[in-house]
Amino acid sequence: MAFFLKIRYFYPMKYLITGLGNPGADYENTRHNIGWLVLDELITDTDASFKSERYGYVARIKHRGRTLVLLKPTTFMNLSGKAMKYWLDKENIPIDKSLVVSDDIDLDPGKLRMKARGSGGTHNGLNNIIEVLHTAQFPRLRFGIGHDFPQGYQVDYVLGKFTDDEYLALKPRIEMACDMIKSFTIAGVAQTMSQFNNK
Repeated sequence: MAFFLKIRYFYPMKYLITGLGNPGADYENTRHNIGWLVLDELITDTDASFKSERYGYVARIKHRGRTLVLLKPTTFMNLSGKAMKYWLDKENIPIDKSLVVSDDIDLDPGKLRMKARGSGGTHNGLNNIIEVLHTAQFPRLRFGIGHDFPQGYQVDYVLGKFTDDEYLALKPRIEMACDMIKSFTIAGVAQTMSQFNNK
């Protein structure tokens, strides 16, 4: 009698986490770069660091058996899709295993909302990703920055820098955004939405 040993091969699950923003000192700590700030927080207390690679700054971290490829595109906001598509293809990551972190003026400051899909609204970065990927069916984490600006001054507002007091107030929400990213990679988008969206 022949005996056959069934061997199961486990492949590490890989995720692409893209934090939207603009490169350069002029854009550091601006409201539009909240995606970058979240990813910077995500590598705190790890030995990872962002390195300049094609179309972005990239870091890799592990979380409970998952590999998270963290991308801060350097293509500028309006060409974010170019960077995201390159890294999805390079790392062979399916779109449902990707998450985009972006600012949102329609949410109050610090409000966090994960969605499985949706339009880009007025956000040029999200709209470019939708255009390049030919789909809006990708998860995203929207980070509220509010809309406390006079009519016609939206650009000045989103490209304005956080004050020290504003950043300190948002720090716990940035940390919660990191918890949501980790939950997304373990529990999935639906359970993460249920657990965090109303907090």
